[in-house]
Amino acid sequence: MKLPLFSIGQDWKELRRFESLNSDECSIVFYAENKASMNHFKLLILELTEKMNLQICYVTSVKNDPLLSKENPKIKSFYIGDGAARTKFFLTLKSKILIMDMPDLNTFHIKRSMTFPVHYVYLFHSMFSIHSYLRKGAIDNYDTIFCVGPHHIDEIKETEKVYELKSKKLIKYGYGRLDTLIAEKENNLEHIKPKNLILIAPSYGEKNLLETCGIELIEILLQLNFKVLLRPHFRTLKDSTKLINNIKKKFGNNNNFVLETGVIPPDSFHTSLTMISDWSGIALEYAFTFERPVIFIDVPKKNLNPKVNDIKLDPIEISIRSKIGYIVSPNNLEKITQIFDNFEKNSKNFNQHIRELRVTTVYNVGDSAKIGAKYIQELNNSL
Repeated sequence: MKLPLFSIGQDWKELRRFESLNSDECSIVFYAENKASMNHFKLLILELTEKMNLQICYVTSVKNDPLLSKENPKIKSFYIGDGAARTKFFLTLKSKILIMDMPDLNTFHIKRSMTFPVHYVYLFHSMFSIHSYLRKGAIDNYDTIFCVGPHHIDEIKETEKVYELKSKKLIKYGYGRLDTLIAEKENNLEHIKPKNLILIAPSYGEKNLLETCGIELIEILLQLNFKVLLRPHFRTLKDSTKLINNIKKKFGNNNNFVLETGVIPPDSFHTSLTMISDWSGIALEYAFTFERPVIFIDVPKKNLNPKVNDIKLDPIEISIRSKIGYIVSPNNLEKITQIFDNFEKNSKNFNQHIRELRVTTVYNVGDSAKIGAKYIQELNNSL
């Protein structure tokens, strides 16, 4: 394979700086594809560097990544962009271990190293089932998978059986993002009291709840005297500017409405009464953090894998919905009014049930970083 021609851009300079490291300095590498990656890396990196005193490298495609400006002797940070420098980084990587949450390794232009036997570790950025929210083959070229819960182990083993794939190392890991959210909640319990705030967090796609019935939903909630925070998916912000502009025009002057184009502020996340979503992974994070029911608008599910039915297992995001919240048809949004009539009373009924379901759905709640760091340390020593 012909490698890209060298450029003098900042990304190439950073790549050259990375490639100048000795083998001990770059034996453990994290790669962040986008801003959300750190949500899943944060606790694991802290465990490796602060608790185990290990040296790591953090390579990112996010130009303003906060870790680039932080000085930490245990973390060497590099910006490689998302162009040709990144392509070369992957092709010529000389490291023992690469950890990332980016699927489709070796499927498109991001390839396994051609020059070194790197061990690739995949970290999930969603609790959803692999055969329904990822493309076919999305994690087949990883060596180790940090599984969120039993459903991932069952799905990966079934996928390996159906497609006659080489077995991967499956670690009972958990979900670092959930651990972070629960810790934030427990550290601020005395300040966190649910307010009259409803979060709307749709997924993306042609028939997501915002495209299907978003304006009507917002109108109903405002008429019920709720405060509403809408956080569209970033792809919706980019691809559906007409819809977003219509929402701004219609609700922009309403003091009870907020259009959030970035990350939901922690205070809003922790003090909201509930979340309304469709097929966004954040709904499971919300329910398992606050042990409160979520309202699901039952729009068609987007599917990146046309071969989803090859795996005869129900996707968890389908089977779990009715257990952690309410399912509402977009053609019957009036049902939401009925739900809120007895919301507080019914939320108490959900509380214990969701807590018990969390334990059986997610491994090592609160301790995923310890499990993952121990494995990485042992793997590093063995390679």
